[in-house]
Amino acid sequence: MSDLIYLDHSATTPVRAEVLAAMLPYFSQHYGNPSSLHRLGRESAKALRAAREQMAGVLGCLPGEIVVTSSGTEADNLALRGVALARRQRGQGQHLIVSAVEHKGILDTAHHLRTYYGFDLTVLPVDATGRVSPAELAAAIRPDTVLVSIMAANNEVGTLQPLAELSAVCRERGVPLHSDAVQAAGALSLRVDELGVDLLSLGAHKFYGPKGIGLLYVRRGVPLLPQITGGSQEGKRRASTENVPYIVGLAAALALVQTEQTAEATRLTALRERLIEGVLAAIPDVYLTGHRSQRLAHHASFVVRGVEAEGMLIGLDMAGICASSGSACTSGAQEPSHVLTAMGVPRIDAAGHLRLSLGHSNREADVARLLEVLPPLVARLRRMMGNE
Repeated sequence: MSDLIYLDHSATTPVRAEVLAAMLPYFSQHYGNPSSLHRLGRESAKALRAAREQMAGVLGCLPGEIVVTSSGTEADNLALRGVALARRQRGQGQHLIVSAVEHKGILDTAHHLRTYYGFDLTVLPVDATGRVSPAELAAAIRPDTVLVSIMAANNEVGTLQPLAELSAVCRERGVPLHSDAVQAAGALSLRVDELGVDLLSLGAHKFYGPKGIGLLYVRRGVPLLPQITGGSQEGKRRASTENVPYIVGLAAALALVQTEQTAEATRLTALRERLIEGVLAAIPDVYLTGHRSQRLAHHASFVVRGVEAEGMLIGLDMAGICASSGSACTSGAQEPSHVLTAMGVPRIDAAGHLRLSLGHSNREADVARLLEVLPPLVARLRRMMGNE
């Protein structure tokens, strides 16, 4: 598979060799249950403490403010349900605010809380670049608002939200702010005080860690009702025997990408700009989606008019290039992307959406190959569809 060019890092990333090396001993040598009192259990418990401290160092929080989950999606679910139900139980309200471009882990959970638990829900609109207006957020907050959830960076179009401004609004109104930052690790600083968030979700497989592990940061003092019960793990906030090797891998991956973040963001931004400028110059009737500058360093996304995404993806795959048309969680959907719809992209244009997301292994030659393959592919597909 060494001849493949992988441009789908927003969907998932390969596990880095350094991360795998950190994980391996905990599959076979140090396999004890961290709750056991014998030496194997103590070794695992020690590894968990070290991993939690390592993650807390990256986030700039206390180790006890981290709840390990099975994924970023579970972390999103726990944030919304856990805080909404806990605050309503305390008589603090029953109103939620999310944005129209959130991941389905947020949107579907928010709608579930509205439909089955009777919460009021406000879904904030976004502008044509996918950004939420702080003024519109301020106008939407009510005395009974229990939580605001706005993602740090969009998975489909790469747009960065103005989190600092949104956080200032929430702080002024005394409402906790959660951010799905699953796409942001490795691209942005994750220091929670700098971001101004009270809760933050991450998923390891988006930053060169294993699939099936994530975390939720919960600021001390924010109430959280557990959603998985049956044990005292994670400070009694999520019951389940800890997945020691994956937690070690999560911590190792997080520390690694944050150490490399500044240099890698600079490198990937240069590649991204080469890719964007090359696509826009070489293919007529194409436009960029998302914000031109306030976007993830590794992310480029386009509407290619007159073709369908499936044809482009199949053609690229046949040429040894892996790409995507948007969120991997909704890739089988027949409806147009809810993100593009919220941004005002016409349905006919949304059918030709292409996402190209760079990563650690990509080099100039990969961008050059993409720019060699994509223009004639689009021209051929347009001829086939009678859209020359």
